[in-house]
Amino acid sequence: MNELWTNIFGYSATICMVLGYLPQAIATIRTRNTGGISLTAFIMLALGSIFFIVQGCMTANWPLVIANTITTVCSVIIFAIKIHNDYGRKRK
Repeated sequence: MNELWTNIFGYSATICMVLGYLPQAIATIRTRNTGGISLTAFIMLALGSIFFIVQGCMTANWPLVIANTITTVCSVIIFAIKIHNDYGRKRK
């Protein structure tokens, strides 16, 4: 019974994490607007997600791995657009 609840909470967290990150990633990809995004915050979020992926692999916690793999990909995309925008503005 305990394992069932652990899985329910784990997959619920996965859904919430993905639904929390995807709208920001999609909006950033569509608009290329990163003016309100803190670079430091996204670096820390991406690192946190990477550490959770490692922890999830070490403990075979697949909801943790799935959620954080998706959020890491979203963070990397947003980070890349942010860097492009910030350095692109400085060159012009």
